[in-house]
Amino acid sequence: MSELSGRTFLVTGANAGIGYATAQDLAARGGRVYLACRSREKGEAAAVAIAAAAGSDQVQVLRLDLADLASVRECAKEFLAVGEPLHVLINNAGVGGARGRTADGFEIHFGINHLGHFALTQDLLPLLRESAPARIVSVASDAHYQAKGINFEALRNRTKGITGLPEYAVSKLCNVLFAAELGRRLAGTGVTTYSLHPGVVASEIWRRVPWPARQIMTRRMLTIQQGARTSLYCATSDDVAGASGKYYDNCREAEPSKLVTPELAARVWEYSEAAIAP
Repeated sequence: MSELSGRTFLVTGANAGIGYATAQDLAARGGRVYLACRSREKGEAAAVAIAAAAGSDQVQVLRLDLADLASVRECAKEFLAVGEPLHVLINNAGVGGARGRTADGFEIHFGINHLGHFALTQDLLPLLRESAPARIVSVASDAHYQAKGINFEALRNRTKGITGLPEYAVSKLCNVLFAAELGRRLAGTGVTTYSLHPGVVASEIWRRVPWPARQIMTRRMLTIQQGARTSLYCATSDDVAGASGKYYDNCREAEPSKLVTPELAARVWEYSEAAIAP
């Protein structure tokens, strides 16, 4: 991993958990880092702490609510108005164990974990192309192996069950499919894409799981620093500079679910494109 002076990074969900640890490392290595957070107040507090630890004046905050496509568009607009290049977009934010729908009427895991990031990436893609070599990193999960498929009609239904884990698995499958399809569409542009399993991390993603279950679930999970390792590897390592569209686990390329096919990836792309249309 090299020094990152002169490189600009945007990390979603960077005020806590894996996103915070990722942004902290990038800033410590000289990168200019934008924290895209649902709460600007929490984002500002995280930015102050990260900047102080890194001895940096290059940590900024953007407001981003991935459950609201209008907020996603505003976040992209705010960043584009800065007039800087964007070398790495890290689609890190996520939710697990939630129930409900987004402001735009999508199942909450799909809406936040995939669709909001799809919309943000689409809005920033022209800038990423201009800034090449650039990277797009999507934090997925090995939970994507548990998805049995994608019921596209159910993506507008409320979450079923208590844990929301089946819907979470589908959303993470969408992350892997999105990265694969992006890799195909961006071949030869200098923009490369990656999806990854960060490990099972005791982060804020599980905050909506009821307390007794959450305590049991997180007891033996990784720290956020351990969980950030593969995100940082995909975002900065020269080892993967020539790769694109692949899935990684523990800083190594891994075989994704058998459902990760060009056909399903293209269908997810088409559905998502229509879903975010004004």
